[in-house]
Amino acid sequence: MAVPMVQLAPDLSVSRLCFGTMTLGEQNTLPQSFRLLDAAFEAGVNFLDSAEMYPVPQRRQTQGRSEEYIGRWMRARNVPRDRIVLATKVTGPSGQMTWIRGGPKSLDANNILEAINDSYVPMFGETDYDPRRQYGSVAIEEQLDALGKAVDSGKIRYIGLSNETPYGVMKFLHISNYMQSSPRIITVQNSYNLLCRNFDCGLAECCHHESISLLAYSPMAMGILSGKYFSAGGGPSDARMNLFRGRYSEGESRYNLSNVTLKAAVEDYINIARKFGLSPASLAIAFVLIHPLVASAVFGATKVWQLREVVEARNVHLTSEMTAEINKVHARYPNPCP
Repeated sequence: MAVPMVQLAPDLSVSRLCFGTMTLGEQNTLPQSFRLLDAAFEAGVNFLDSAEMYPVPQRRQTQGRSEEYIGRWMRARNVPRDRIVLATKVTGPSGQMTWIRGGPKSLDANNILEAINDSYVPMFGETDYDPRRQYGSVAIEEQLDALGKAVDSGKIRYIGLSNETPYGVMKFLHISNYMQSSPRIITVQNSYNLLCRNFDCGLAECCHHESISLLAYSPMAMGILSGKYFSAGGGPSDARMNLFRGRYSEGESRYNLSNVTLKAAVEDYINIARKFGLSPASLAIAFVLIHPLVASAVFGATKVWQLREVVEARNVHLTSEMTAEINKVHARYPNPCP
């Protein structure tokens, strides 16, 4: 049975599992990337997620390679363009990636349009807003106007936000409502998993009332929910948190393996999975997919067997007993990964 579909817009249908491609070109070679994309497509996944900065950890030598590998795969496999829904993201200001347009100082029209052609929020893994760290502010009107031009020219179909706050979502919606011909926000891509349910604290209410779907990234919490990092030896040497230890500050800031609360929560979730005869991965993916506002779970995989395990999780049904036990663990260890 193929991965089920969901209607994001009247003319936009996507699979409920979205293959995140940020490992393509770094952890995965071109042939390996082709095999992963083949397996995802054969399983009925028509939704691919990328970003102009990918792969990660981001560096000058590999920037743009994930998008390139997707394009090379589509050409090599003769995949019709209308069979794939490709989501990608513009690099925002961070002060780090100087090789991307000199290090974007802001998300202004030039940066947006240049990213398509060739408002600060807390960055990845942060929970507190610090006004002292605000980057150059750009009018949302300017951003929406640039995106609207890209829609009108046929370069993109719809727009969404990523790593956004309730204030940011509502501000974009408020302005788009009075801007003539402004494209409407239809999705927000934020982290959501058993270890990070911050979406439910404010942003879920906005999305519910404004008919915005969540594209939940990191449903496996960067693989931590599999339990592999807390096994004997600390997990496989080629697992991302081991392979890039000390080089992946964004991931390590959120997923701190030395956090005792994090470890305790993961152990409890693994025990729930075992109690009900599930793999930890199946429990993690199924939990995300039952959320009424989640349109698609954006997952990553570096091996075909990992991808297939995620795809199989679409058949898992979480009972009320299972969700009650999950919520008890969440009450004990609320959001150990921000």
